[in-house]
Amino acid sequence: MSSKTKHSPAMQHYLELKDEYPDMLLFYRMGDFYEFFFDDAIQAARLLDITVTSRSKKNGQPIPMSGIPFHAVENYLAKLIRLGESAVICEQVGDPATSKGLVERKVTRIITPGTVTDEALLEERQESLLVAIHVVDNVIGIASLDLASGRFTVMELQGLTLLHNELERLSPKELLVSENSNLHLPQLAIRQQSDWYFDLDTARRLLTKQFATRDLVGFGCEDLIVALRAAGCLLQYVRETQKSALPHLKALHWERREDSIFLDVASRRNLELDSRIIGKSEHTLVNIMDECATPMGGRLLRRWLHRPLRDIKILTARHQSVGSLLEQQSVDNVYQKLRAIGDIERILTRIALKSARPRDLSNLRTALANLPDLQIVLVKIDNPNIQNLAKQIGIFPGLYDLLKSAIVENPPMLVRDGGVIAPKYDKEFDELSSLSENAGEYLIELEQRERERSGIPKLKVGFNRVHGYYIEVARNKQVPDNYIRRQTLKAVERYITDELKTFEDKVLSAKERALSREKYLYECLLEKIAKSLEKLQASSAALAELDVLNNFAERANSLKLYPPEFSNNEGIEIIEGRHPVVEAVQEQAFIPNDLRLDEQRRMLILTSPNMGGKSTYMRQTALIVLLAHIGSFVPAQQAILGPIDGIFTRIGANDDLAGGRSTFMVEMTETANILHNATRNSLILMDEIGRGTSTFDGLSLAWACVEYLANTIGAYTLFATHYFELTRLPEKFNRIHNVCLEAIEQDDTLRFMHTVKEGAANKSYGLQVALLAGVPEHIVKQAQLRLQQLESKQTNTNPVISKLYDLSPDDMSPREALDMIYELKGDLDII
Repeated sequence: MSSKTKHSPAMQHYLELKDEYPDMLLFYRMGDFYEFFFDDAIQAARLLDITVTSRSKKNGQPIPMSGIPFHAVENYLAKLIRLGESAVICEQVGDPATSKGLVERKVTRIITPGTVTDEALLEERQESLLVAIHVVDNVIGIASLDLASGRFTVMELQGLTLLHNELERLSPKELLVSENSNLHLPQLAIRQQSDWYFDLDTARRLLTKQFATRDLVGFGCEDLIVALRAAGCLLQYVRETQKSALPHLKALHWERREDSIFLDVASRRNLELDSRIIGKSEHTLVNIMDECATPMGGRLLRRWLHRPLRDIKILTARHQSVGSLLEQQSVDNVYQKLRAIGDIERILTRIALKSARPRDLSNLRTALANLPDLQIVLVKIDNPNIQNLAKQIGIFPGLYDLLKSAIVENPPMLVRDGGVIAPKYDKEFDELSSLSENAGEYLIELEQRERERSGIPKLKVGFNRVHGYYIEVARNKQVPDNYIRRQTLKAVERYITDELKTFEDKVLSAKERALSREKYLYECLLEKIAKSLEKLQASSAALAELDVLNNFAERANSLKLYPPEFSNNEGIEIIEGRHPVVEAVQEQAFIPNDLRLDEQRRMLILTSPNMGGKSTYMRQTALIVLLAHIGSFVPAQQAILGPIDGIFTRIGANDDLAGGRSTFMVEMTETANILHNATRNSLILMDEIGRGTSTFDGLSLAWACVEYLANTIGAYTLFATHYFELTRLPEKFNRIHNVCLEAIEQDDTLRFMHTVKEGAANKSYGLQVALLAGVPEHIVKQAQLRLQQLESKQTNTNPVISKLYDLSPDDMSPREALDMIYELKGDLDII
């Protein structure tokens, strides 16, 4: 860019602001448009699909320019945020009519992907998280904030693997790291901050000031040194971007890893909790389970799904709440009341930030109006957890009355348009509104009164932009003594009176004064509501929890889910378990299956034909366990679950070409993660280990993994494989058992039974499946011939057989013969 002094005052100011925010698009308000200049104009045109023009030339060089109408800014901001970009909003705060020289402008807000609170820029049922990360030695501190709700959390971890797991769970919209950080994280929007943002003393001072506490002991976070540094950075960043206080941030929550069931990155993806491996959101667990009445309930459900708990007391309370809602047949009534309440969680945040719009207040009023009726429904439910939630929800009659009297029934979108404050709420505002709205009636009345008083039947009251209001009479007419001449024209005289002058002073500024008064009243109203913010936030949190529990009850009724049981004894026993997503989307009836794992039955080797249902059976086991540990009923007639600390999955064939990892490398990486991190109380699902390499390499790896999982870790394991050699392992290890999914071959056709039974499958039916998939018949027949040749060759080249051919029994001593028998037996064990 050229020197600032060569430009107009407006351009000089623009360039000064741009120097402060070089990495963000600057929305510079000029009249009815937000304008972009220089490089921003070109970038905005590319990102927002608008046209680049040019401003008048300076020193022969045109200035690139593009712009958007100010009233359409939200649509453009939403597009920008989805692209991971940030925006600086510079408003015109001065009055052009009274300003001398450059109209005053200032930055009023900074919008980044992680600090969005506007309804139009947010996804209804997903949190929009800002996350800060700091690393000291091997300790990683993580702070996360959903600014739109005020939920602020910290945690500490050790190791990059756990960090990646947490980032997968949190899925942040924006990530703050130190400028000296060497973390390589594949996030959309990473923002580097100066090291001083992570200063510990500054962090403590900021956090204790924010929460109005002496220290952080009450939050349990006092000793989380690294996490507090991340939290301090995050808080400082949010303050800078919002340009306002953050009164809705009331507490810091410590999330401890040991409180939840561990889910690694692969498991979250393989179980398709809220996104399928192919990237779509339909036919996922959350898609089936979320029938919540409110968006805030939907967001809480997702948070629970990604962080299943290990606290049996909390989970039992949730299960009992679901049971009570079903027993009292209250589900539909609660749903209808909650549906009318809407998303007050985010409304409260906008009130706290003073960015709430009139319809936010109208929606809050509707929500408060429905709370008494909701309480009537809840009081009948005999459940301590539900009653505790009802107490937290409360009712707010005073606040409802305030909103009822202050805001019109159907307010406009924006305060600037006027028409928000209801009549009779404020006397001064009513007078101003009456003047501006009823000026015509007053003038008609005044004109009639003055005609009668003066005796001049053709007297008129009029208005002129230059001279204002006047009383006009024909020249040479006798007028009352209180008339003051204002203007003389050819045939008429124009006069003013003290009364008309007073009216003029009022009415000319009445509209502007009425709008100014209305804005003032609206700001005062936000402040009055904010006094109840803490109680309202507690109410919204309880409403969200009630919504999820009621949703669980509805889902239990609709999807035929049953309450699980928790046991202190080791094991997982499932009777007639089902996969909730597969069952919901397939047309034919789902065939349920049992599963039993206990102290003596730790691993099941699962064999079946291709397409026989191995993956479904494995995933449904994990989903039943997960649903039980978020407080939901489960798709099984009975599920008895012992202590479980983690769910690990290694399912499917996926590469990571961008990361330089082949399918087999991904498979081995995920396998290594399981072998390093699983414990005796973990549930492990492993499918087709070793299939990405040569047969003997793969078989050897699978064999070694099975032995290690069974003997060393001892975890609950479902191990699906096409290596039929592994089905001999139960002969060596009593904790390993074979199960298979049945298939019947009839008249060259294959019928999948989808029923799990004890024992091993006898063949994989790969060629039959190929035929079902549409592979040409002559290709399949050719494959059958080749298979016969390979099987014959494999038999002939069996290493044991080869050794037997090479033996000369007559030349061997008894000892040598015995040693050879042991050697051959060892070879058989390896094969």
